[in-house]
Amino acid sequence: MNPKLQKTMENSSLNPFNVLSEEILFSILDCLDNDSLALKSFSLVCKSFHLVESRHRKSLKLLRPDLLPRLLHRYPFLSQLDLSLYPRVDDLLLKKLSSLTKSCLRSINLSRSRFLSNSGLSSLALNCSNLVEIDLSNATELTDTAVAAISEAKNLERLWLVRCKLVSDIGIGCIAVGCKKLKMISLKWCLRITNLGVGLIAMKCKELRSLDLSFLPISEKCLPPILQLEHLEDLILMGCLGIDDDGLATLKEGCKSMRTLDLSNCQNISHLGLSNLTRGAGFLYQITLPYDFAVTVDVAKCLQSFMHLQCLKLDGCLVTCSAMMAIGNWCASLKELSLSKCSGVTDEGISSVMKKHTELTKLNITCCRKITGVSIDCITSLCISLTSLKMESCDLVSKEAFVLIGQRCQFLEELDVTDDDLDDEGLKSISRCAKLTSLKLGICLSITDEGLTHVGMHCSGLREIDLYRVIGITDVGIASIAHGCPSLEVINVAYCDKITDTSLMSLSKCSRLKAVELRGCTCITSEGIAAIAAGCRQLTILDMKKCFKLNDSAMIPLARYSQNLKQINLSYCSVTDVGLLALASMSRLQNMTILHLVGLTPNGLAAALLACGGLKKVKLHTSFKPLLPQLILSHMEERGCVFQWRDKPFQPQVETHLTGWKLL
Repeated sequence: MNPKLQKTMENSSLNPFNVLSEEILFSILDCLDNDSLALKSFSLVCKSFHLVESRHRKSLKLLRPDLLPRLLHRYPFLSQLDLSLYPRVDDLLLKKLSSLTKSCLRSINLSRSRFLSNSGLSSLALNCSNLVEIDLSNATELTDTAVAAISEAKNLERLWLVRCKLVSDIGIGCIAVGCKKLKMISLKWCLRITNLGVGLIAMKCKELRSLDLSFLPISEKCLPPILQLEHLEDLILMGCLGIDDDGLATLKEGCKSMRTLDLSNCQNISHLGLSNLTRGAGFLYQITLPYDFAVTVDVAKCLQSFMHLQCLKLDGCLVTCSAMMAIGNWCASLKELSLSKCSGVTDEGISSVMKKHTELTKLNITCCRKITGVSIDCITSLCISLTSLKMESCDLVSKEAFVLIGQRCQFLEELDVTDDDLDDEGLKSISRCAKLTSLKLGICLSITDEGLTHVGMHCSGLREIDLYRVIGITDVGIASIAHGCPSLEVINVAYCDKITDTSLMSLSKCSRLKAVELRGCTCITSEGIAAIAAGCRQLTILDMKKCFKLNDSAMIPLARYSQNLKQINLSYCSVTDVGLLALASMSRLQNMTILHLVGLTPNGLAAALLACGGLKKVKLHTSFKPLLPQLILSHMEERGCVFQWRDKPFQPQVETHLTGWKLL
């Protein structure tokens, strides 16, 4: 169309889009759900759409900081800004940002910005008066002076300071005094914060709902002021070795508002501490006990006192059969139960628990190696409302038991049967669970295309399927999944050695695919990768390790079509300097693993590293370390890129056979 004619139409009543009000267009944009490609297409329709999209957008995740000023001018009403992909945010950029966004900005993520000082943060706090959320996690260079500047954000409600290892009680004291509206704060791994700092937060920030003190060097002395928090709901004490039974005894004084308590890795707690806890935190909804914690009858009786308990996590605990029976005698009915890696769980114990807790919706019995089909019969007959069942490596469960899952659990949305004795007959029955969105079948060696065909026919809402080392499947089975599951987002076919380019051509029709694991699929060539790249434009993760036939010709279509790709593994592929340089056009690429690329030279690697400006993590063989100029390595590290050097010897192609598998 003639440009002049097009311009005339846009400015006249002949433009059909002019009849749509801004309210209607806003409603349309709401339905796009932050789909970047769809939003871009919308804004390119005409000038009025471009303007409306600019006014509608409230959140932005930035990939290139040099574009920030221009983007802030285009999107004047941004309330959420994510700079987590750029670790080099400095005070100058933060000052410019705060002067442009001002009172509109309510949330900012600076979780990789290590070099901010009080100057930039003070400007942010003063200019953005409506700021309610700041994430400064991993700011390892952040000092108390810089943290003190945040205290000027008087309306702040949520603050993350995870791994800010230089921050001490002094900085936290300033936060406590200045940010009295805080409702959530995470101090995980802030190793210089002691009882004093935690006490100040608890005494000054009376509106706190969530407090994460994981791995802090604190003791029971900080708990009394925490108990005075009338609105506290979530308390996370993971890895707080200074918290013991005496510490939990202080909780009997109060804290009736608490709903969630995480005591994982608190190794100095016994049932005596829990008994004290029940007196003051009787309204707990969820509790997580430490790994290797001995769950005995006494512990079960203590937990029974939590009349409102609905979620119990005992992962890795030493659970006795008598304790399971005691849990089965509770008055309260659990909704979620996790028994992952609990060595003492037996059929008898499962039966006792299931008879009482029939309203379970989520159950995790991963690596409960003593249970048999008797437990599955009990679970499926009594807990018919299950939406999530995880039972990886339940070695003694027979093939026949899996048929019961499909017959009785019609509400299942998530099922993990990795490394179980599941066959096609069982999978055929499981396919009757039409609401399945996640299905993990890794290392189920008896599954063939026949079973997968049933899944493709009946589970149309499936978004994730894991077929790791399911060596009996071929292109026929993958085609069934691709055709029947159009919403598929994640697929893992690693070491499925019968998979060829035909499978990838089938999967290329699944336009929503975001993660594809092809490791060890030795029959795949560059033609298949080209099909995936062209058809799956939302692809963010691609693992092609040990796909020996892939070469530079696979990189060209990836560079052209996969502009959303963030993570790639090319180890052992036949890619050279030319192919690696082709990836430079992928602006979102962050993580790259390139071990044992036979055609890669030091000069080619150096050029590719400099060209890929968004890299955050690169995994390389140690042989390249002395061959790369130190200047380039330093430059990359200044850009926020972390190098992981590996000294693994070259591993030749591994034969996969029907009688077993070998984990690489």
